[in-house]
Amino acid sequence: MPLSLLTLNLGAPSLDRAQRQLDWLATRPEDVLVLTETKATPGTRHLAESLTAAGYTVTMPEHADGELGVMIASKLATHPDPLTDHLDHLPARATGVVIDTDHGPVRVLGAYVPSRDASLDKTERKKRWTTGFLNALDATRDDQPIILMGDLNVLEPDHQPPHRGQFAPFEYDFYRALTHRCGLTDLYRHHHPDRVNHSWARRPDLGYRYDHAHATPTLADTLTTCDYIHETRTHQTDGTRLTDHSGLAITLALTPTTRLLTSDPTTVAAQHDEPEFTLF
Repeated sequence: MPLSLLTLNLGAPSLDRAQRQLDWLATRPEDVLVLTETKATPGTRHLAESLTAAGYTVTMPEHADGELGVMIASKLATHPDPLTDHLDHLPARATGVVIDTDHGPVRVLGAYVPSRDASLDKTERKKRWTTGFLNALDATRDDQPIILMGDLNVLEPDHQPPHRGQFAPFEYDFYRALTHRCGLTDLYRHHHPDRVNHSWARRPDLGYRYDHAHATPTLADTLTTCDYIHETRTHQTDGTRLTDHSGLAITLALTPTTRLLTSDPTTVAAQHDEPEFTLF
């Protein structure tokens, strides 16, 4: 079976919303889930504990109070990735695991880049985090290929619509650096060179492609599917959506070597004792 991954922004879910998100995630076929905008709340804890109890490996940095972050849940055996050791500013916003495939080990990294407004504090926070993240990628670079997924809160420079004036040069530079400095390919743009698509929108004609998947070119060459899943933000149950972001799913022509025995997380009692998921 090919390697498949999904990223989805959870929106710091309440417990009720997290339960509905778990119902949806349990139906997904992907091997690895990169879940962004997690938070130290009952909703995030319910997702982590339920997935862990169902046999997934769950890797999530420890969140300080009020801090947002990222979680990686995998139906495959994983090893810790060194990226986390090199992040000192808002460290919960990125994490990584290593999975084994028939093409060798692959680093799977998840990131939730800070958003910002016009304030100096939030602008400097985002600039500091993106600089630190690129430095961490440099510091941990080796021969292992990388898949980076998550809500990057940046747009490609020729994004349609252009949203002129909403993004600073350093934000576009971060997107460019993922390719020109880190050697990663935007998988959606690689697979759909001219397609206009969005993963978040204030209204239908003002969309933003915030959620991304990037990978080392050798992995991009194995890409077979790369598509947004819009039902998470367009379908409503009882007047509410699962989240305000679309998911992004990819499939690569690689074969994972160690699949775990997992069960349906919605039918497994969540653990309410000490968490068993990996905290850094």
